[in-house]
Amino acid sequence: MMFGNNRIVALDEAQSIENIGRLLKLIYDDDEMNYKLIASGSSSFDLANKISEPLTGRNIKFNLYPLSVNELLSQKDWIWMMENIEQMLIFGSYPEIVDLPATQRILKLEHLASDYLFKDLLDYDTIRNSGVLRKLLKAIALQIGQLVSVNELAGLVGVSAPTIEKYLDLLEKTFVIFSLSSYSSNLRNELKKSRKYYFWDLGIRNALIQNYNPLINRQDTGSLWENFCVAERLKFNHNQQKIRSSYFWRTYDGAEVDLLEEEGGKIKVFEFKWSPRKAGKLPLSLKQNYQVETIHTIHHRNLHELYF
Repeated sequence: MMFGNNRIVALDEAQSIENIGRLLKLIYDDDEMNYKLIASGSSSFDLANKISEPLTGRNIKFNLYPLSVNELLSQKDWIWMMENIEQMLIFGSYPEIVDLPATQRILKLEHLASDYLFKDLLDYDTIRNSGVLRKLLKAIALQIGQLVSVNELAGLVGVSAPTIEKYLDLLEKTFVIFSLSSYSSNLRNELKKSRKYYFWDLGIRNALIQNYNPLINRQDTGSLWENFCVAERLKFNHNQQKIRSSYFWRTYDGAEVDLLEEEGGKIKVFEFKWSPRKAGKLPLSLKQNYQVETIHTIHHRNLHELYF
């Protein structure tokens, strides 16, 4: 017996095992032992390519993100959450980091944001320069919540636009960053092909720009809060198996909303403001052209209203 009397088998970093798809298929198809298999990997592009075809009809896929607020609430409470929300914007929510003292959090984040963060990418056949990846990620880190120009990034990093697009795609597939595209029904003044990029974990973002300052000493609090809330909403939708399409919305004359969700033909709109004194306002052109019932303004004191 390959695994003794064990019937549940977990394989971490499964993408590094040669012929992993065929191996998992052979184990799974052992009717006598009836194994249940968990195969995890830190990158989606490699693992998916190696297991998808052999395991067609035999697998269920899950994405494991940094801890969400709802997951933390299974062990904490809202009082703890409100007391620690600023720390999550600075140090992120990787499981190893949440309960560490501040100095240890920084050391751990420095390790995660080192070449360890890029190990799957650097194993990829055509990528050998971690310096280019670091420059690209730092440029994105300084532009969270803003429109990103591939050509501008190419100029900053010193590589071609197609190379930037390839790197961005791979960084998304390794769950370092994610993007929102612009929502449009082809109204003349809407942005149609723009993208915004965010980090799944803000601790990694802050490590890349070497800024662990408290919010009172920062100029990017609004961007941090927007990133945090967008990521939380996407994690919530995924974990609750909500089929919702997520976008940002903006016009050429500057009207915008941070997050627009479409579900069953209905539209929800969110604005993220760290300060409770600031209220989001539904842009007139959005209200006139789309069936939007209300705008949800989420600040740090009503964060619970994000989860529905």
